[in-house]
Amino acid sequence: MEQGSEENMESSWTLLSWLASGVMVFGGAVPYIPQYQDIQRTNNAEGFSTRVCLVLLVANILRIFFWIGKQFELPLLLQSVVMILTMLAMLHLCCSIQSSNRVSSKQHHITGASLSLNQQWILTDLDLRYFWSWGSFEDYLIFCFAFTLLCAFITFLFLDWVLFVEALGSLAVMFEAMLGMPQLLQNYNNRSTRGMSVKMVLLWTAGDIFKTTYFVINESPTQFVVCGAVQILIDVAILLQVGYYGQDTRIKLG
Repeated sequence: MEQGSEENMESSWTLLSWLASGVMVFGGAVPYIPQYQDIQRTNNAEGFSTRVCLVLLVANILRIFFWIGKQFELPLLLQSVVMILTMLAMLHLCCSIQSSNRVSSKQHHITGASLSLNQQWILTDLDLRYFWSWGSFEDYLIFCFAFTLLCAFITFLFLDWVLFVEALGSLAVMFEAMLGMPQLLQNYNNRSTRGMSVKMVLLWTAGDIFKTTYFVINESPTQFVVCGAVQILIDVAILLQVGYYGQDTRIKLG
């Protein structure tokens, strides 16, 4: 009888463990569904900071290389792959919307070239003012590819150096901890949270609380726990902005 009870408890724990792992893998992408739908519905991407995508792309590319040097839970590695694909999908949508709404035909590109009104390419000096404000989705893909190659070269060069691997992990989670900061700053500069999905931020908060608890229970590297705690604080700050700015005197829960 006792043996059967122990087996049932073990099966239940295994099922819960698998469910928790599934939430970790795909849960990070869920908050962006309402924001994606909002952008599609309004045909306007101005309320969403694409620098959130930059932060998450850099953080998750770094995390993948951190896993190569220090193999932690597999769900966290899979989560990075899912988040990279999610951020690329968000960027693709934002580029499409911005392209259809663009008044001027002049576009800036990662190569330092711009497209003039008469559709001729003009080579210009690289201007940091236009970093991550490029005219086409392909520019963002080029950046991700180049950054991945650079990380691969440096990582495999210093892979046997423990200090480097730990520093890589710290850098990855530091970027991830700053996930909400671009949105926080954009809201502050706009003095408004209009165009930002409140559902997205609420899901950020719930997800960050869940994953921080997951990190503690599974005794993940300390970097992950610190990252989760910082993210929760930034999430709360953004929610306070929603209350303060009132989304132009009305709270939009869409």
